[in-house]
Amino acid sequence: MSAPTSPAPGAAPSAAQLAAGLIDAEAERQERQAAAGREVLFADELLPGVGGEQLSLREGLAAGGSLTFLTLVLLNALDELESAALTVLAPDIRDAFGLSDGAIVFISAAAGAFLVLGALPMGWLADHLRRSRVIGWAGVAFSVMVLASGLAASAFLFFLARFGVGVAKSSNNTVHGSLIADAYPIGVRGRLSASVYGAARAAGALSPLLVAGIATWAGGENGWRWPFLVLGLPALFVAVVAFRLPEPARGQHEMRSVLGEVVEDAEPMPISVEAAFARLMRIRTVKTAIIAFSALGFSLFTTAILANLWAEDHYGMSTFQRGLMGSLGGAALVVALPIVAPRYDRLYHRDPERAVKLLGLCVLPGAVLLPVQWFMPGWVGFMLLSIPGAVFASVAFAMVGPVVQSVVPYRLRGLGMALAAVYMFFVGATGGALLSGLLSNAYDPRVAVLVIGIPATLVGGLMMIRGASFVRGDLSLVVADLREELAERDRQRADPDNVPVLQVNGVDFSYGNVQVLFDVAFEVRRGETLALLGTNGAGKSTILKVVCGLGTPSRGVVRLNGRTITYVSPEQRGKYGVHLLPGGKGVFPDLTIRENLEMAAFRMRRDRADRDRRFAYVLGLFGDLADRQSQLAGSLSGGQQQMLALAMVLLHDPEVLLIDELSLGLSPVVVQDLLAILERLKADGLTIVVVEQSLNIALAIADRAVFLEKGQVRFTGPARELAERDDLARAVFLGREGG
Repeated sequence: MSAPTSPAPGAAPSAAQLAAGLIDAEAERQERQAAAGREVLFADELLPGVGGEQLSLREGLAAGGSLTFLTLVLLNALDELESAALTVLAPDIRDAFGLSDGAIVFISAAAGAFLVLGALPMGWLADHLRRSRVIGWAGVAFSVMVLASGLAASAFLFFLARFGVGVAKSSNNTVHGSLIADAYPIGVRGRLSASVYGAARAAGALSPLLVAGIATWAGGENGWRWPFLVLGLPALFVAVVAFRLPEPARGQHEMRSVLGEVVEDAEPMPISVEAAFARLMRIRTVKTAIIAFSALGFSLFTTAILANLWAEDHYGMSTFQRGLMGSLGGAALVVALPIVAPRYDRLYHRDPERAVKLLGLCVLPGAVLLPVQWFMPGWVGFMLLSIPGAVFASVAFAMVGPVVQSVVPYRLRGLGMALAAVYMFFVGATGGALLSGLLSNAYDPRVAVLVIGIPATLVGGLMMIRGASFVRGDLSLVVADLREELAERDRQRADPDNVPVLQVNGVDFSYGNVQVLFDVAFEVRRGETLALLGTNGAGKSTILKVVCGLGTPSRGVVRLNGRTITYVSPEQRGKYGVHLLPGGKGVFPDLTIRENLEMAAFRMRRDRADRDRRFAYVLGLFGDLADRQSQLAGSLSGGQQQMLALAMVLLHDPEVLLIDELSLGLSPVVVQDLLAILERLKADGLTIVVVEQSLNIALAIADRAVFLEKGQVRFTGPARELAERDDLARAVFLGREGG
């Protein structure tokens, strides 16, 4: 097939030529997107925690203090003891309440789902408040709910107590990880996480025997209650100690590694959970790790329960023998963690990719060991073969925290661990519990474990290995963000009187897998009007969405008056003065002009005097609207509707006004009226960013212009200079729609 020829001068391009042009443009965009995804910004020795001198565990503990470590160890140990009580005593609880196998499996494993309900608020609190207080109050709630589990008079009350325990335990997976990452140096995080988890498991190794011993000593059909009652009081004591833990500076170790100093944010802005999750899910290492451990969670959280049920029903193992099985597994994990954790830290120090790959390799052997264990003829073989697979999976689970912490922005560490918990425990634990319960009731526990466990283990291990290839790029983005933050702090200190009202720096943005903005950067000074111009589909309107919070960038920062608002919700940005006038329909057509204004002023309803003052201001600006307040908005002309939409925005006294396609579809006369209003707003000192398809209109109102093409900034400077660039000006004149 011959290539399409270029059209003759002055001739319109053919459909084939237009199609060829679109294909070429899309191929170019995909090539740029792929190149951006492959890019490693910094050499290994510049990545946080890579290279330099290695720290011993003792040196790392000394840097962060031993009280934090010991408190977290004890809290995790009590968690292990509580989990062991539920696992070992599941058959006794089942019989006491007359439940089926499926029901007790669901109640037992559903604590993981309840944990999810606490993960989000705990993660949010970890990123906003002093973490010792969050840990302390969570510990108090844990103590109360464990006591309630032992006192439950019915299966329903026991279920409610498990609900409370799960919510309280969510602190262990969110707040603890955030505190460890900021308290202790990067070079010991693997060993430290393993030490916290391993020391807890050392106590956990004895927990099944201790739980079984207490229940056996108490005897009777209510003997299972006593382990819960005994556990509640020490948990309360440790919770009180947790209130006294010191609060480390957030991100301090990454900053010292990359910058050589700590840059503290004295007034951090509130973080939106939605924006944080959107950013976190664009971090490829985090995304693959979450998927991996969600898959692994299908078997990890239910296999122990099903093993105890199978051990009693199939092999006739006593409560003490089941406790011994759990203790041997915990003891083996305590032996394995000191072997794997130092190797992880050494590998991370030399090659982060190999360190992450190690965790995936730890998971895969379980897919082979699982069927062998569950077809053993005797209980001794079943017990012994339960150890290695569980140990391999638990080692990887213990070490995934340092992986997530290393690539997550330090402001989002709590929510980063919460996101991991949501997927691991809700998708993994709850999904596994439901499927296991159904299969166990329909067939038996062995069928449930094999059908779910083998594919879940394979998917989890292979996804973790795949995620290792992304870690260098994600660490490089951490370096870039920290350097940008340091440079901005130094600039603000050097010239505090000239901090831009609005700053967009290094922003990448994607719709799904399609990247549309590439390293976009510009600034807007107070009282300035900036025009965003460019070719069709250049990303102009997308930038406004990022600025007002309707879209979260996958990389980069947005600042308002020098303060980072990248993760602030749209409604919060509105309170701080960032308001968007969207293109197209911005009014309620079935309401009158007055009712539209009242809807826009809903937040001011408690201060009637202020609301009336603002009404008078906007109606003074738009005299045509003041005379017809009872008219339906839908009956207005397009220009009048645009004026009403602008009036609704101006009611909020914006500090930065974002306007998307001011003149789109309007007559020249109406446009002139709107321009006159904008000139008055400029004279009042309002800062304006306008996306405009007409170069002439942009030149009439803008002090400066930013020209975008294919998601990249091609020109920034005075608007008049843009008009002198024939190549860029022609592209604007030929454009028909906003980007």
